[in-house]
Amino acid sequence: MQNYIFDFDGTLANSGKTGVLATQAAFRELTLPVPQANLLNYYMGIPIEVSLKKMVPDHNFTDQEFAELLTCFRQYYHKLEAANMTLVKGILPALQRLSEQGKQLYVVSSKHSKALLRNLRELKISRYFADVVGSDQVVHFKPAPDGVLAVIKLYNLNPHDCVMIGDAIFDLQMGKSAGIHTCGVTWGAHDTVSLLKEHPDYILATPDDLPTI
Repeated sequence: MQNYIFDFDGTLANSGKTGVLATQAAFRELTLPVPQANLLNYYMGIPIEVSLKKMVPDHNFTDQEFAELLTCFRQYYHKLEAANMTLVKGILPALQRLSEQGKQLYVVSSKHSKALLRNLRELKISRYFADVVGSDQVVHFKPAPDGVLAVIKLYNLNPHDCVMIGDAIFDLQMGKSAGIHTCGVTWGAHDTVSLLKEHPDYILATPDDLPTI
């Protein structure tokens, strides 16, 4: 592989706790049923514009109420992220090795691009990535292929040399829909059995193996 396209949450960074705490706080503030952590972790791979409604399927949001929920979530997330977000152990040396090997690295995430860039800078890994695509830069969210296809088109990449790397089934589904290779990582939100059901080309247990694919 020459072009490595990474998910962010759960793949590059341990940020699940931030998302859980921010979501629960936002639901609580708006007196909505507070979703459990296991449900939040399952939906961690798709944008909040989709996932927050899925967490309470019996609730009919008005446009204003949902806009307030999104704003509230983002405020809590920004407040909590510094204290609850860390790099996945082993990711930094893996990125360094990939960079030394001349690989091109990208991030396609369900986060808004502004928050994504902020997080990459705060974790001191932004210099390793040629570009990022956030949820605000696509028409259709994960597991649709829009984010990956945007990277391929912009940088004129050969799909046969590209791999989508993620910890959630939605990442693998996105990669397959875009016609590129897929790699499931087992240190994030979804368990190995769930990832294997998506038939990824690679399945990795540690970041140390990333430069070998």
